[in-house]
Amino acid sequence: MFKAVHSKFLVPFDRTFKIHNFPTRLTKNAPDKKACKKKLRKMIDELDELQRTLYAEDKFALLLVFQAMDAAGKDSTIRAVMSGVNPAGCQVFSFKKPTPEELNHDFLWRTTKCLPERGRIGIFNRSHYEEVLVVRVHPEYLQYQKLPEIPPLNRLWKQRFSAICEHEKHLAQNGTVILKFWLNVSKEEQRRRFLDRLNIPEKNWKFAVDDVRERGYWKEYMKAYEAALNATSRAWAPWYAIPADDKPFMRLSVAEIVVKTLKKLNLKYPEVGKAEKAKFAEMRALLENE
Repeated sequence: MFKAVHSKFLVPFDRTFKIHNFPTRLTKNAPDKKACKKKLRKMIDELDELQRTLYAEDKFALLLVFQAMDAAGKDSTIRAVMSGVNPAGCQVFSFKKPTPEELNHDFLWRTTKCLPERGRIGIFNRSHYEEVLVVRVHPEYLQYQKLPEIPPLNRLWKQRFSAICEHEKHLAQNGTVILKFWLNVSKEEQRRRFLDRLNIPEKNWKFAVDDVRERGYWKEYMKAYEAALNATSRAWAPWYAIPADDKPFMRLSVAEIVVKTLKKLNLKYPEVGKAEKAKFAEMRALLENE
């Protein structure tokens, strides 16, 4: 089974993760914007070739999960990191408010049916983790989930953490490589980005009143993230807490982890069998003599 790539942003597997120990911005030895962009281009080129090999070998699937507070940069990071990848080998799903159909199933159903096939990269912009983040902060949403019974909330979250871990372990055992990224933005940086959305006409469409209202629950969200990452960061489905106040550095960090992970798989193009190779000379002669 796949094991996590080591990184200083890797959330430990021993439940010792504390948000205050993980920065929202590196202040020492961080490359500048120009250097980040240059390195990212290199990573994108490597990712392009690795994705081609992943697709050709057709043994593994790669699932990238992105979770973050609003305005942390999920969309732009996905767009930047995957900009050089063949669209035929990549699929992105965004999960927002559950639909009536989704509420008629268990909480893992809507993401399970969107999992990537072997040979492809699947990206979840938000995910099944909404059920232990947003719903934990707003437990009143449980009334819409048609559960036979709602156990005490502490027990419910433990049940959901257990279900998520077992689900991800099953996927990993069957060839899905899982990387989960929490884009760790500061409250002050989020405020600045919200103001940009209000003050720059081209960004007005991104602004939502509800996003500002959710800022009032910042402490509750941080507690929910800390609990979720501690309970579900495992060697086969690791979380990485990526500093998100500096977007170029954030994108580069995500790209480096994805590239290193794919390299560890030792992907290879399929070898043609002897019987098929024996026919190559005959086919080449036919084509050259047309």
